[in-house]
Amino acid sequence: MDRFISPEKLNTLVATVQKWMAENLFDADALIQMGIIATAFVLALLVAPRLRAMMERVAERAGDRHRLRSAAQTIASMALWIVWLFLQWLVLIATEGLAFPNVLLEITTSLIAAWAVIRLASEFIGDQFWACTIGIVVFAIAALNIADLLEPTAAFLDTLDITFGQIRVSALGVLKGLLVLTLLLWLAVLISDLLDRRIQGSQNISPSVQVLLSKLLRATFIVVAIAIGINAVGIDLTAFAVFTGALGLGIGFGLQKVISNLVSGIILLLDRSIKPGDVIAVGDTYGWVNTMSARYVSLLTRDGIEHLIPNEDLITQRVENWSYSNSQIRVSIEFGVHYKSDIKLARKLALEAGSEHERALEDPPPICGIKEFGDSSVNFLLRVWINDPQNGLGNVKSQILMTLWDKLHEHGIEIPYPQRDIHWRSEQPMTVRIERDDAGGSSNNKK
Repeated sequence: MDRFISPEKLNTLVATVQKWMAENLFDADALIQMGIIATAFVLALLVAPRLRAMMERVAERAGDRHRLRSAAQTIASMALWIVWLFLQWLVLIATEGLAFPNVLLEITTSLIAAWAVIRLASEFIGDQFWACTIGIVVFAIAALNIADLLEPTAAFLDTLDITFGQIRVSALGVLKGLLVLTLLLWLAVLISDLLDRRIQGSQNISPSVQVLLSKLLRATFIVVAIAIGINAVGIDLTAFAVFTGALGLGIGFGLQKVISNLVSGIILLLDRSIKPGDVIAVGDTYGWVNTMSARYVSLLTRDGIEHLIPNEDLITQRVENWSYSNSQIRVSIEFGVHYKSDIKLARKLALEAGSEHERALEDPPPICGIKEFGDSSVNFLLRVWINDPQNGLGNVKSQILMTLWDKLHEHGIEIPYPQRDIHWRSEQPMTVRIERDDAGGSSNNKK
């Protein structure tokens, strides 16, 4: 036991700790740093409520944007620590510029930053493994920084490199690139969600242009984040000029359909022939446009089935857009009455049934006329206009026919069924037998 914990070693350790505390905690510079830390904390207490209230308003307005709402709620719950960390960073930069001792400031800033990053990682990363991994990395960086070993470690990692021609890639550059890329991608998605909310709330921008701007902004932010991340690794982007040209040629041949759908989606958004909320029919599929993406359009039918139609099909095929210039749709309803019925009264009742429907428009009004004289009935055609085709057409026909049924029966107007006359053309006589069931019944056969 004495070999591992000897009195001499304990005395040396205690002396080292006392010396460090005397140099860093109990001198005038250390007291000034403690006062600065306390002052920054008090200022953070005063400023944090404003940031928390602002983030709570953002969370309330986020609606169904779960990522934005979660980010705003997390920042609101961490408002005090975020403001305190920001103030500590400002003070740390100032003390470094003035060459003022800042050991305690560095330790405090490192600990606060490590805790904030770990908290953010646990909130936004659903995978427990990656959240723990980020936590370990952040604590390792904080520990190295506190022990003044961060720079030597970085220098050692920088020596572990691989060279490809004029491109040098080191372990330090890869780690920096991964950290920068992760942070920038998260910021890109967060900022694009914020701008998307502003764009969607604008009344001066059409729905199709809103979708186009949102997609372009998101793609731009992601591309910029990836470019900065690659540059952080130490790779010159100009070295990829020839490679990207050959890659683009290969993509042009191998991903023709994907690129065609992408270009078709941009055309649809620019010419506004189809936009979210439109009621369209493509082939045998009828429904309203739910969302528009870079590759397909989501078409939601009345039975709840969501069809994903490629953008190229909407450009090359015939598409019926029921709400392109306006949303008024004419519903045609056919019915027939007996030849002995009062056809003028039947027409009047049909107009009443059409105009009484809650979705029927007064202008243009319902119209009804005789379509043809059928084999067993006088056939009418009732036409009613509506302006909400997204709510369905079959239900309008069904409800108007039910109302018309009640009105026709109320006024004694018969709805006939098909009747047929049978003519026997055989030269052979036909025997007819008549039987009676009364008491004096008899049976007769006639030829």
